[in-house]
Amino acid sequence: MTTYIMLVNWTEQGIRNVRDSPTRLDAAKSELSDMGGTFKEFYLTMGDCDMVAVLDAPDDAVAARFAMRLGMAGNVRTKTLKAFPEAAYREIVNTL
Repeated sequence: MTTYIMLVNWTEQGIRNVRDSPTRLDAAKSELSDMGGTFKEFYLTMGDCDMVAVLDAPDDAVAARFAMRLGMAGNVRTKTLKAFPEAAYREIVNTL
């Protein structure tokens, strides 16, 4: 599995219906699970992003499909970062 960090901001529609957000989060978790991935962590945040999620997905295509599915609903906009764990970071740097 590959880890991804997803930075999430509500759209106008999403914040207008913010009380439904926990239900939408549950649906997103279920949808990612159906795609073979999992939510590792989720945070409501203050600052540039409204929420941050740490996800595991089988590959980049699943992560991209999941982000697009979220965007299609119109409640959030996302930025997704592919994350390398410390061991991979060390291996990459050692090959320089």
